Amino acid sequence: MDSAAIERFEAGRARLASLAYRLLGSAVDAEDAVQDAFLRWQAADREHIEVLEAWLTKVVTNLCLDRLRSAQARHERAVGDWLPEPLLEGDPMLGPAETFEQRESVSLAVLTLMERLSPVERGAYVLREAFSYSHAEIAGILGITESASQQHVHRARRRVAAERRADKVDRAAARRVVEEFLAAATSGRTERLVAMLTADVTVVSDGAGLAKRLLRYRTPERVAVLVRAGFKPTPAKLRLAGGAPLFHIALVNGSQGVLAVVDGRVVGVVAFELSGGKVASLRGIAAADRLARLNEAWRLHRPDAPVINGW
Repeated sequence: MDSAAIERFEAGRARLASLAYRLLGSAVDAEDAVQDAFLRWQAADREHIEVLEAWLTKVVTNLCLDRLRSAQARHERAVGDWLPEPLLEGDPMLGPAETFEQRESVSLAVLTLMERLSPVERGAYVLREAFSYSHAEIAGILGITESASQQHVHRARRRVAAERRADKVDRAAARRVVEEFLAAATSGRTERLVAMLTADVTVVSDGAGLAKRLLRYRTPERVAVLVRAGFKPTPAKLRLAGGAPLFHIALVNGSQGVLAVVDGRVVGVVAFELSGGKVASLRGIAAADRLARLNEAWRLHRPDAPVINGW
């Protein structure tokens, strides 16, 4: 392959990666899918490819949907037992963010909800909501009819909207809520925390990366006790984290998040979903392999001062 052909592919790599990430919810898997697409581009009869962007979009989309359909993926991503890989604000893999729909489609909440869609529903939803493809174009990419594309997108929108809990909150207001939440979490008074939680609040955690299954907690009282305990230092936590963490507020997948950082390394992320000025859900991710790309970005990031200077 000559340098011109490689340059043509590389010019669209970032867009393809953001497409693959939305479809798979994993930066590692997205990179693999894009690399597989490159190999297909390398082996293709390139003289007969009229519109490269359309050809590569179709290849990457279907590679991702094949991954979602595989037996291994179905086992690993069993509904309700999988969390997306978080990405720090500014990561090019987050892709287009000009519209609310584009920002929404990459939030951890929506990436999690999309696990409940069929692969073709997920593909149609992402292509339409995040990349504004027409139904005719989606039909060509997915090998379905235009009418079927409309039905899949409508069904996906309805299912996501029915379970989506977050309000549209400006970043400054959301940050204030998170700051107040952290102040309550470290105050030792769980009643302050309870007052900041919605009645149907939920917590989903990978158990500091050690649990075999996701851990789930409900009810404001139980969540408040859990959060208070999470911010209470113990020798075991210090050993597990590798030291006393600093806690920073940062944007993760477009939403407010709290990052626990030890010696410049992110060891845990808690992503917030807000509703009515209160915390509606928390997602805790601490498995090292799920934080690898975020850590690469964090090393180049100039963070705000920590909101909590260690335990």
